[in-house]
Amino acid sequence: MQMTCNIDAKGKMFRLITGIISCSFGISLFILINTNIITSTAYLLPAVGSILGGIFAVWEARAGWCLVRSLGIKTPI
Repeated sequence: MQMTCNIDAKGKMFRLITGIISCSFGISLFILINTNIITSTAYLLPAVGSILGGIFAVWEARAGWCLVRSLGIKTPI
């Protein structure tokens, strides 16, 4: 599968912002778990998933390539 640019500037900005927000949420959740403010480790998987998903969204914004669009699904942004 060739990765050609399939999103415009508006889509790149949207993915960048959502990626930064997702990473920030995951890091905040991870800090709350490590400082024992949240005592359950059940939130560890969502924290890691949020960070990894955010990193992927930032990468999509940087590359100008959207995985969902490459699968043929039309996205509004």
